[in-house]
Amino acid sequence: MDGMAVSRQLEESLNTAPEPLAVPGQKATRQTAAPRTAAPRTAAQRSNQLALTAVGYMSWRARSLSLLTGTAFSLEREAALFMSLCQPQAGQQWLDMGTSSGYYAGLLSGVGARVLACDLSPAMLKVAGKREANLLIDYALLDAEATGLPGASFDGVSIGATLNETFSAPAMLQEASRLLRVGGQLWIMYLGRNGGTSQALLSRLGGLSFPDPAQLGGWLPGMQRRDLLRLREVVFERWVRV
Repeated sequence: MDGMAVSRQLEESLNTAPEPLAVPGQKATRQTAAPRTAAPRTAAQRSNQLALTAVGYMSWRARSLSLLTGTAFSLEREAALFMSLCQPQAGQQWLDMGTSSGYYAGLLSGVGARVLACDLSPAMLKVAGKREANLLIDYALLDAEATGLPGASFDGVSIGATLNETFSAPAMLQEASRLLRVGGQLWIMYLGRNGGTSQALLSRLGGLSFPDPAQLGGWLPGMQRRDLLRLREVVFERWVRV
């Protein structure tokens, strides 16, 4: 299936709701209908609905990896790691799951890839649309655990720390796998389990989950891990659909 056919198929899938989601500086993107059996929302996901959270997110994101790894880990260093391992190409179709402020969507569109950037939060999508107003990016209000998009539609899927915040990390990863074409890449950045009391508290109060990298193989049948980097709790992984 060529890129234009995929774009038309995705557009049809997104045009299931009567009203478009207006994002300043971006063309309107249709919302999908809410899943009939929507998963409960974690406290972190509910917090992300707030305009204040969305506006301040990128400031935290720019410092977070340095704080969490105990070393200088800038957004530029993260971008260099992503680009060197995934090597996204112009014309490819990528899905940015839980785009938040559009960081990975911006990196991908910068090399000419077409990106569908989805999030549960209209506030986050509004901020992302202002930060990354690129015609190669379409923004959509979607549940990443059950997008309703056609399978095998993407050359790549990127997931940032959204994996820690979603209600079911296995469901999100299985949906990403379903949406990838054979040979497609899955890029994940998340906080891995350390067994500490702080993570246990965050799980109990905030609904966060902290996967063990050893678990992911069971959640991603039909995929192979190609790269794994862990710095303290911060984990980067690249998987390929086979």
